[in-house]
Amino acid sequence: MDFENLLKQPESKTLEFKRDLSSIESVLKTIIAFANTAGGILIIGRNQEGELIGVEDIFKTEERLANVIADSIHPPLLPEIEIATIESKDLLVVKVAHWTGPFYLKKLGKPNGIYIRLGSTSRPAGPELLAEMQRAVLRASFDEEPLLELSADSLELEKGKELFRRQGKDFDIKKLQTLGALVPSSKGLVPSIGGLILFGKQEVRQRFLPDARISCARFRGNDKTEIVDRYEVEGTVLDAVDIVPKFITRNTRLSAEIQNMRRQDISEYPPVAIREVLINALAHCDYSITGSHIQIAIFNDRLEIQNPGMLPFGFTLDDLKAGVSRVRNRVIARVFSALNLMEEWGSGYKRIIEACRVLGYPEPEWLELGTSFRVIFYPHAKTTLNVQELKSVSAEVLLPRQAAILNILGVGESLPFRQIMEKLPLKVSERTLRYDLTRLQEAGFLILKGKGRTTVWLRVR
Repeated sequence: MDFENLLKQPESKTLEFKRDLSSIESVLKTIIAFANTAGGILIIGRNQEGELIGVEDIFKTEERLANVIADSIHPPLLPEIEIATIESKDLLVVKVAHWTGPFYLKKLGKPNGIYIRLGSTSRPAGPELLAEMQRAVLRASFDEEPLLELSADSLELEKGKELFRRQGKDFDIKKLQTLGALVPSSKGLVPSIGGLILFGKQEVRQRFLPDARISCARFRGNDKTEIVDRYEVEGTVLDAVDIVPKFITRNTRLSAEIQNMRRQDISEYPPVAIREVLINALAHCDYSITGSHIQIAIFNDRLEIQNPGMLPFGFTLDDLKAGVSRVRNRVIARVFSALNLMEEWGSGYKRIIEACRVLGYPEPEWLELGTSFRVIFYPHAKTTLNVQELKSVSAEVLLPRQAAILNILGVGESLPFRQIMEKLPLKVSERTLRYDLTRLQEAGFLILKGKGRTTVWLRVR
């Protein structure tokens, strides 16, 4: 192991530094959190500022640590403890593997003594994460659980039948059972949580799974200060597969270049990669977390897709990038696979990176943020323009919504705000339309003439 390089890394989900054993309980919590989450390495003898302090009487300290671990953690945990010498300083290196637990601090007992790793901190596992940990032990998934209060009538079977028909596949009650969307109970067939998420009637989903939804927003600038367009997907996650890309298209630019006498359209963000990340977010979202849902956020300088749910226990970002597969929602994954929405397990990351590389897009950024997971896309260089640059280019680089406004108005023609809104083929809010008109004014396409009720927008180029 390259200890010198490891010492230069920041603390993370799988790495932590301690100055010494003066706060032994904090050390034990870190070891427990590593074992419960995804494994990790604890290095003792380096402070938070990155300075190597070293460990005095290294062999005695090693023995003390081994004894405290044996006496204080249950079930018994046997991490590897090594001694490393860097720059003439002795360090203790504790390598903790992920094991099926849960492990806990004996003096606090269960569940208070169970810790997990969230980012670079070790925290007590709350009820939802404890339940997720238990499902991992049982190799069960949240979306397989039956909803005993409901019946098969809670599902929209006609919608499911149409989706499968498009793929040339049969769809009936037996198919739903095979996929796990309907499960047998003492009162007959009832929907599973996954079945309701995928095919449930809207009023039933809102009652039992109000957070199984997707919110889309376009913000002015690079933060969340002001929303200029938003959309709440009212259908199921299957509806979102088609609806969300349309929202992204109407809120992002499309540039163009001529290659070999042919026009080549360039989307601001890579459509194939975005669809892949969206499907992964829908399939791997932790729907058991209350008060949180999938979010699509578009800013001037980036696009973010975020879903509730840390990576599965025992799973790291390196595993994801290496193509290791871990399915969180088995019912949703089976249906997505049957509908050809998901291909070979574990290949998504490589397909996303390759799609970006081939078309010249920046590589997306992948972040685990506590109990959420976020993928950030950055725009293609040929679609990134500021207001001054917009004044010297054609309408082809504008958002589709803004281009639609120009299609309504010929050069020299004018219309009041209300008529523009009525003629728009894309339905938007008044706030969104005012934002678009202002952007077109800044770019030199429109000017505002008149006062009060006689105000009109005039196209000048």
